[in-house]
Formats: sequence, structure tokens, C-alpha cells
Amino acid sequence: MVFRRKNYALLLLGIAMVALGYAMMRIENEVDGFISLYLAPLIILGGYLEIIWAILVRPADKEDAPKKSRPMVP
Repeated sequence: MVFRRKNYALLLLGIAMVALGYAMMRIENEVDGFISLYLAPLIILGGYLEIIWAILVRPADKEDAPKKSRPMVP
């Protein structure tokens, strides 16, 4: 599989942040409010960046690590 457990956890965290940001924007329901004008857009942006990071991150496997070569002794 392309994604690991860590990728799915980060993806769910990003989706939750985006949903929380939109919910905060809707709950305040004011155009000039502090939460809907400053805080909620930052949380939404952070959520989208988290989703991008979850897609791009590749957890290091022990199989992918470079193996140390032993010198050949005659």
C-alpha cells in the first residue's frame, strides 16, 4: 500500500482541522468577528497544509535504508 498508518492519521487530523475551521467560522456568524476573520482561516490553512504533508510524507522503512557494504576480504 502507498499510505501507512501514519499517513492516514495525519490525513484525518488535517480533515478534522479543516472541518473545525469551517465550523468555527459558521458558529460565530459575524463578518467582523475575530474568530471568523483571523483564527478560523489560519486553522483551515493549517488543515490543508497538513493534508498536503500527509500525502507527501513517506515514512522511513528499515528495508529502504541503505545497507552497509562489508569490504571483500580475499
